[in-house]
Amino acid sequence: MKRAFTIIFLVILVGFGCKQDETPEVFYPEIAFVSMSHDDVVEFDNDVAITFSYFDGDGDIGYDDPDAHSLKIKDSRLQEFDWFHIPPLTPDNLPLEIEGEFTVNLPPLFLLGNGGNESTSFTFQLQDRTGNWSNQFVTPEILIRDSL
Repeated sequence: MKRAFTIIFLVILVGFGCKQDETPEVFYPEIAFVSMSHDDVVEFDNDVAITFSYFDGDGDIGYDDPDAHSLKIKDSRLQEFDWFHIPPLTPDNLPLEIEGEFTVNLPPLFLLGNGGNESTSFTFQLQDRTGNWSNQFVTPEILIRDSL
């Protein structure tokens, strides 16, 4: 009887010892500045293409719905962020580890004040479909010159 009790006790103990952690792993996207097409533009004349790298452990970046926005970009001269759409970066929204580069084409920049030129930079941050935010990065400064 003592031996049966000991065996049952050991089986229960091993069972509790093998219990898996039920907390799912959380993956936060990571982004980093790569390049910028122009650092000196004439207002209303030049688009600015900004390329950044991304990494995500479960690949849940981007949305099928073009009205769903996951990238926010802030002009340093303004108070609020602008939002941009990023399409899904994995086939069939599969939970895959992904990394690569993405380019955003900003519309032509313009002067906000009365001077002949202004400088600005842009802050980027990405949100995945689970609501996790990436780190932020800030671009180098861009000089915007008067078109006259």
